[in-house]
Amino acid sequence: MKRIVLILAILGCNLLVAQVQFEAKVSKTSLGINERLRVDFTMNIDGDNFDPPNFEASGFRIVGGPSQMVSQSWVNGRSSFNKSYSYVLMPMKKGNAFIKQATIEYNGQIYKSTPVKINVGEAVDDQYDPYNQRRQPPRAITAVGKEGVHLVAEVSNPNPYVNEPITILYKIYVNSRTTVAGWREAAKPKYENFWSQSESIDADNLKIVNTTYKGESYRMAVLRRTVLYPQKDGNLVIEPLSLDVEVEVPTGQINRFGEIEKVIQNKRVSAGSNVIKAKALPEKGKPDDFKGAVGTFDFVVMPSSTISQNGESIDLVVSVSGKGNLKLFDLPKPQTPTALELYEPEHNENVTTTVAGMTGSISDKYTVVPQSKGNFMIKPVRFTYFDIISKSYKTLSSQPIEIKVLDDPSGAIASQNGSNNRGKQPVQVSKSFAFIKQKTNLQPTQSDAFLGSGLFYTLLFLPLFAIPLLVFIRRRKEAQEADFVGNKLKRTNALAKKYLSEAKLHLNNKEAFYISLERAMHNFLKAKLSIETSEMSKERITEILLSRKANPETVSEFIALTENCEFARYAPSTSVTIQHDYDQAVQIISDLEKQIM
Repeated sequence: MKRIVLILAILGCNLLVAQVQFEAKVSKTSLGINERLRVDFTMNIDGDNFDPPNFEASGFRIVGGPSQMVSQSWVNGRSSFNKSYSYVLMPMKKGNAFIKQATIEYNGQIYKSTPVKINVGEAVDDQYDPYNQRRQPPRAITAVGKEGVHLVAEVSNPNPYVNEPITILYKIYVNSRTTVAGWREAAKPKYENFWSQSESIDADNLKIVNTTYKGESYRMAVLRRTVLYPQKDGNLVIEPLSLDVEVEVPTGQINRFGEIEKVIQNKRVSAGSNVIKAKALPEKGKPDDFKGAVGTFDFVVMPSSTISQNGESIDLVVSVSGKGNLKLFDLPKPQTPTALELYEPEHNENVTTTVAGMTGSISDKYTVVPQSKGNFMIKPVRFTYFDIISKSYKTLSSQPIEIKVLDDPSGAIASQNGSNNRGKQPVQVSKSFAFIKQKTNLQPTQSDAFLGSGLFYTLLFLPLFAIPLLVFIRRRKEAQEADFVGNKLKRTNALAKKYLSEAKLHLNNKEAFYISLERAMHNFLKAKLSIETSEMSKERITEILLSRKANPETVSEFIALTENCEFARYAPSTSVTIQHDYDQAVQIISDLEKQIM
């Protein structure tokens, strides 16, 4: 009898366990980076100690909830119970993400929900309402917004030529019934295959104007201006700018003071993707010496002097000024006679970038050193560019320049037309600098006897002085070996420079530098943490470094620097910025080497 009771009890418990349902339901499994996701954790029992997953570790941010709902009903004498916890999430990055397990406790047992895979893709132009679970109709322009807030990207020219400037104005529209309390950038626009320069406007300097949007009264402000130069032809996609905006919206209810109640909600608005159809420059009529200059320019070749004496050098400046892609092409190189030695130029830029594009001038200053006496002719220099106004190629040419060398710095005589006469000794470049050697190094023809000389006594007493020196060196070495902290610091600095050696070679090449810098940071993590490249998400790296006792501030600096590498490849930067990023990387790797266990 006891066995029967025990078996029935076990079966009853198993039946009870089998009836417990706890699962995670999502409004969709694929969404855009600017859309929202609703997730409901539902159970058919009254579970306790609900523990949600870490949404931020999964790449999501909570913008709504948690909200709890409990329902119980009786139908035909049978009762049903349902309890749910709901969240509204906003994705923070693209790619595949998993909403991890949530847990509850019921009758002393722990129940877990099943992880859910979510695919986050490109931004979309229409919005999905996670509460009503329906898609809003698509908009005719690239603007997305709710509760009277819209973000619009206005492109000055969607069909430019390659290297023709275009401007994008990012504008925010807010209707008269809505108040914006603040915003932050959720997703930065990416300008792949463009040269770009952006100007963000501080909130304190915004100029707000009253206007209309879709037939309604709105306030508008320009948040950012970006100048782009397409670097290749074809359809070029510009990923959108997305903002998380805190808006104060009316609820439609009246409070006890007779005023309409308002609530603050977090909304994400996106400017939507833009496609630029860049046209290739026409092949018809393209000169062979065309180097990619597009715009409207003036061209000048000017020597500092046309007369040289006693081997004096002359500066030859090749300059282009005007409006166009001044930073994106090379200046033509002048051709000089063999008797005029031409050295590598010094490049100078005086360029201002506005919403209309680049204006200013660029120049190459060459140093010309005459090698022989005579009159020499520098041939005209040609500069070809594509004129945006006339949609045609134009060629500018300098005047021929005659250089007169009065004295013969090398002892050879050159012909009047700039070429060496036959039968005459060719000019050697090094002879023009022979006058610099003004000191002699005379050696005696006979040497003194070795015995009794200064060298003899030096070698005789050197071992006696070497003994205390060796003792001093040995003690210093032992002291250095005992200095564990100092030795570890040296090893960490050496390790940092080892990983960053490749990046250091590209300090003068912005794109190659940031590619090498990002690779160095990843190689350091792979060597120290034994993780693969596929595991290198921001959350995973942060979790491992913190578990290895790394300083949270250092970890944040590491993550920020790696994220900056991708953006910095296309953003304008200076040699000072690149050197600062390199020094910061050395310091961060050294600090992590000392901190992680």
